Amino acid sequence: MNYGGILAGGVGKRMGRSDLPKQFLMLGDKPILIHTVEQFLISGDIDKIIIAVPQNWRTYSEDLIKKYCPSEKIDVINGGITRNDTILNICNHIKEKYGSKSDDVIVTHDSVRPFITQRIIKDNVEACKIADAVDTVIPAYDTIVEAKDNDVISNIPVRDYMYLGQTPQSFKVDTFIKVYGSLSDEEKDILTDACKMFVIKEKKVKIINGESYNMKITTPYDLKMASLMLGVENKND
Repeated sequence: MNYGGILAGGVGKRMGRSDLPKQFLMLGDKPILIHTVEQFLISGDIDKIIIAVPQNWRTYSEDLIKKYCPSEKIDVINGGITRNDTILNICNHIKEKYGSKSDDVIVTHDSVRPFITQRIIKDNVEACKIADAVDTVIPAYDTIVEAKDNDVISNIPVRDYMYLGQTPQSFKVDTFIKVYGSLSDEEKDILTDACKMFVIKEKKVKIINGESYNMKITTPYDLKMASLMLGVENKND
């Protein structure tokens, strides 16, 4: 089976709101989270959707799902302390509730990237059949400058080989559990990106093309841009 894992465990401090995590802010006539979930609901490549949210926002999230997109395909669970902990929670939920087979795939996606396309979802699922993990990326069109001391340039990598990471990131469910379980506590603290974890453990991570508009809504400016892209009023001001 193919599962969609919606990562909605953040609190969105950079949005400047203390009362409401960013995934619950309105984008047009519905919350950002719902825009994202709907793209997974209409996908013919996704069998079940698991949404991981902060524990104290779980009832609120369940109510939103009932209001905007009630479906037996959707489970809402508690997220973890870190991003990888949250993915692990989703994988463990899959194993406990549905069992798991060696070819089961989890397509993990930021709840605040509502402009994901059906093509991106499909490409992630297909690529994960032949790789240990999949990362969605776009080419780095601007020059990348490295400054290890945050003051003086230490390196300018060849741009032709540089990409900017997005989500989804996709994994075989059992493989993610095994790779994460092989990390030391120190590695878990350092390896905050799930695909980097696979690279460090010498697993094959395939890249697929994202889209420049598959943006992550992190700041008030991002939310205004997203509203303009949809041609809707920003009701969060």
